[in-house]
Amino acid sequence: MSTSYEKYQKRRLISSYFSVVISIALVLFLLGTLGLLVLNTKKVADHFKEQIAMTIYFKDSAKEVEIKQLEKTLALAEYTKSATYVSKEAAAEAHSQEIGENFMDFLGYNPLQNSIDVFLKADFVDTVTLENITQELTAKDFVDEVSYDKPLISLLNDNIKKIGLWILIASGVFTLIAVLLINSSIRLAVYAKRFIIKTMQMVGATKRFIRRPFIWKSVKLGIIGSVLALAGMAGVVYYLNKTFPELGIANDQLMLGGLFAGIFIIGILITWVSTFFATQRFLNLRTDDLYY
Repeated sequence: MSTSYEKYQKRRLISSYFSVVISIALVLFLLGTLGLLVLNTKKVADHFKEQIAMTIYFKDSAKEVEIKQLEKTLALAEYTKSATYVSKEAAAEAHSQEIGENFMDFLGYNPLQNSIDVFLKADFVDTVTLENITQELTAKDFVDEVSYDKPLISLLNDNIKKIGLWILIASGVFTLIAVLLINSSIRLAVYAKRFIIKTMQMVGATKRFIRRPFIWKSVKLGIIGSVLALAGMAGVVYYLNKTFPELGIANDQLMLGGLFAGIFIIGILITWVSTFFATQRFLNLRTDDLYY
């Protein structure tokens, strides 16, 4: 009879530990994924900014040497990520493929202009900087027009600021939730052993002696949960790096190492603190209060 009861208690204990480990792993995984998003928000924002092109159109009277000289100047400019010359013939061919018919057969001539597509570095993609660059370029006699999507740039910059703010707020909320969930799991695990705690106290064991095995057991569960969470995060980093290699998420080894170490330490600290206060609570309770 006692053997069956002991087996039942052992299965119950294993089930409790398993639940705690899974809870810690899931919560830390979500927290780490959010941290990954926070740390890479600028990279994602910069990626979208650098997809916006500023197009410089040339007059038909522009000389080839002038265009080549400007292309070289733009390529060396501090604000340029890349500059590509597009001839009017290449532009016409691309436009014909896009609309599915040769529009020059209908018009009888090519109305497009020679141009240079300039993709700027993310730090220079704002309306003020682009306006200054536009004024500088249009001052040249052979430049006909400089075109870029001004409303899109304004909208993009505004949305990036809003998204960054909400991500920080969400990070704070998720951190609080993580602490509360892990704390609840640990408290339930300690609650199941409240009578053992009180028995040890009644036979003369000190509070420190009673707390030590509970804290050590919880810390080990926290380490296991943290390792599982880090394994999941490593999978996420691998997938994102394969899917979006242009973001270079896996390239910043120092940042990733700091994030992984932070999640690991958080898992240990939360379990340690939660177990300390949970055991302290039951140590301070009267025996009659243990039944409620």
